[in-house]
Formats: sequence, C-alpha cells, structure tokens
Amino acid sequence: MRAIIVDDEELSRAVLRELVTPHADVEIVAECINGFDAVKAVNELHPDLVFLDIQMPKLDGFEVLELIGSDHVVIFVTAYDQYALRAFEVHAVDYLLKPFGAERFEAALTRARQRMGQHQPVPADLATAARAPGQHADRIVLRDGSDVHIIPIAKLDYAEAQDDYVALASEGKKRLKQQTISSLEQSLDPARFLRIHRSYILNLDRLKKLEPYGKDTHVAILTDGTRLPVSRSGYSRLRSILDAKS
Repeated sequence: MRAIIVDDEELSRAVLRELVTPHADVEIVAECINGFDAVKAVNELHPDLVFLDIQMPKLDGFEVLELIGSDHVVIFVTAYDQYALRAFEVHAVDYLLKPFGAERFEAALTRARQRMGQHQPVPADLATAARAPGQHADRIVLRDGSDVHIIPIAKLDYAEAQDDYVALASEGKKRLKQQTISSLEQSLDPARFLRIHRSYILNLDRLKKLEPYGKDTHVAILTDGTRLPVSRSGYSRLRSILDAKS
C-alpha cells in the first residue's frame, strides 16, 4: 500500500511515520507540508492511502480532497472540530483525532485496508457537511490538468449545470468542475446566490434586469449582457427577493 502524509506540522508527520513503520506493506512515498504540494504529489504518485490534515496553509484538507478526487482512501488527521467530526461520521469517513495513539491508528489503518476499492464519499458533499450552520463557501477550488484555480465567491457570476459538472462563469471565463449543481447550491450563501432555473445559479449582484421570454418564462439580463433563462419557480423566488429590496 502506497501512502502520502499531508500535514504542515513536523511533529504530526513524525508520529505517523513512526506508527506506519511496523507495517511492512505500507510504503510512505511522499510527505507534504501544504495543500498545493499534496495535490501535485497525489497526481504524480497515485497513492492508495492519504493521511490528510484539515487545517493547513494555502489549501485546507477538504479543498485538497476536492482536487484529488475520490479514487484514494483518505484518513483525515485533525484537531477537534464538532462539525467536521459529525460529517465524517455521517459519510463513514475515517479520521484520527489529535492527539491519537497506536491503538486508534491501527483501527483506522485496518478500516482503510477494508475500504480499498470501495465507493468513497463525494468530496464536495463532505466539505459542505463539515461546515457550521450558517457558514458558506468563500471560494471554489478546481483543477484543470495540473493547474489549480481558486475562484473567490464574490467573483462568481453564475453557475451552469452540465451533467455531473458545473460550468463556473467568472471574469469572462468558464471553468468546469466535477460537482452537481445541487451540491454547489448547498455550499453557497442563499442571500447572495439563487437557483433561477434547474440548470442555473445566479449571483444576485450580477442581475441587471428581468424580461419576459415566452409564456410563463423570463430571462435574466446580467450586468455584462449575459442572458440566463429563468423558470417559473425561479422567477417567483427572484421576484420575492427583488420586491423585498424595493
């Protein structure tokens, strides 16, 4: 079993190295001290198992998970966070709560072996579940080949569903991310973003005006001239927000 340790704390990495040592079938192929290095290492080395810290500089553990996909078994290594721990329990993701001992590590490693080849949780759903109530995403991370892009939420104009992907429109460009539009909607602040159509989520700050478009439908005109369809239910929700502001 090939493994990567991702943690910005040298002491935590040393503890994991020591606990792995008795297991001759586990080879540590890389150690990373931040999220960007982790994404690069996983893509290049294709490990079976990733020990992944949550609180790290540049990219946190959930963002790393979104970028590396669900082809690897992950054991989160974390300090106490009630919402993250509850998300792990709900999604049957294993974790090591710092500080942890050899017995807990052995149990986690045994379960990791059992989960090899099994379906892993959807990364974006896990990240959403780990947020505290009322807390929403402040940026979106996605990968294009070997490049990592970060879109601040304030710069997201709208999102368009494309099967199991969403096209994220920002600053005149569209980038694809493997995520359902429903999952993305759950991660966004409903005071700033609205599902105006089954295939579109709109940043309300980008709306310039609404125009009728055929029977029972409307079209949203954005500040850059983009036209997005608005369903009847989407129009009702949007109308309520606009009326409340007027």
